[in-house]
Amino acid sequence: MNPLLRDACEVAVVGAGPYGLSLAAYLKAAGIETRAFGDPMSFWRDNMPKGMRVRSPWAATHLADPCGRLSLDAYAAARGIGRPDPLSREEFVGYGEWFQRKAVTDLDRRKVVRIDATDDGFTLTLEDGAAVRADRVVVATGLAHQDHRPPQFVALPADLVSHTCEHSDLSCFRDRRVAVVGCGQSGCEGAALLAEAGADVEVITREPIHWLGSATSGHLARRDLYWRLHGLLATRSGVGPFPVNWLNEAPEVVHRLPNALRAEINRLSLRPGAASWLKPRLAGVRIDSGRVVFGARASRDRVFLDLDNGSREFDHVMLATGYRIDIARLDFLGDQLLAAIDRDDGAPILSDGYESSVRGLHFVGASAVRSYGPLLRFVWGAGYAARSVTRHLLAQRPERETLPVFPAPDLVPAREHMSTG
Repeated sequence: MNPLLRDACEVAVVGAGPYGLSLAAYLKAAGIETRAFGDPMSFWRDNMPKGMRVRSPWAATHLADPCGRLSLDAYAAARGIGRPDPLSREEFVGYGEWFQRKAVTDLDRRKVVRIDATDDGFTLTLEDGAAVRADRVVVATGLAHQDHRPPQFVALPADLVSHTCEHSDLSCFRDRRVAVVGCGQSGCEGAALLAEAGADVEVITREPIHWLGSATSGHLARRDLYWRLHGLLATRSGVGPFPVNWLNEAPEVVHRLPNALRAEINRLSLRPGAASWLKPRLAGVRIDSGRVVFGARASRDRVFLDLDNGSREFDHVMLATGYRIDIARLDFLGDQLLAAIDRDDGAPILSDGYESSVRGLHFVGASAVRSYGPLLRFVWGAGYAARSVTRHLLAQRPERETLPVFPAPDLVPAREHMSTG
């Protein structure tokens, strides 16, 4: 036996963000021997800028535990912070860390550097050379290493072109001229934070900004018939336009739809958009929509964008071009294991229980969107995935243990939340 292979478990969860923590909490409560690995909330802490706010409404920003005692409301009460909505990135990270201390007390913070399939399961190699054997593995690494960069920017130096996910602090751009390419939430909020940090900012986008939620506020919005109907038809998560938003609340149903229909639902529900509460913060930011970026080139310490209406010079270009799932970019998947996973345009094709074509290997979170629908891109989807995977794993046990009863999500329309998409 390999002397380093000194640990074993029934399920290894790789990732300690909202999905990994929620799943580990459910598995442990079900009596499944589970090891969870990762730095809690690291992507939110290290790959999103200070001052950012969570786009999901408060009612859909809870992590999931089987007893329902570790909600965002419980954290806010313990912290005495009231109910700030939208929630700051800092408080959301704090909430995740608090959840971990309560529900996943034995979290292993060592990094998983490689996963290999064996005859009887999987071997996980950790950063210190130790190894863990697991019957099953669930990958819950979210959007880490999935940032999308258009080809015209790939070869440019990092000091001139970066992606929004590479920054936790934007104060270094003070007094610099920055182009933000993209008009989704990360692009618009990144532009607002850059301007507030003292940068000269211009947003360059192909399409006009798609604003999510009411453009008005307070009693005016409540008197407006359109937005009152909007609230009545909204779901708790606010993911997607009516009527597909109601379908999105049931990932197990979306999973069983024809592939082409599910792809269209994903497209409609995940189109770039920005929360309307950002509008006042963009008052001093130039927004040039309808532009096409034909090329980008560096010259000394400047970057030039070749647009359909001419060339412009900037000190830096920040790409808010989103994410595209390609599990080949997850460097911890061994070559043989990766080759055995059936994929669709880079995303794993998942069956019941979020299981890939490699028996015992599961994916939750953003990697599951192509198979289970757009809700898996948002925090609110963590509870659905945790319950589904836990039930599936219990059902696969030879002894067929009695399934625990997990509380169903509240699907009552969240009328006080106007956000969609």
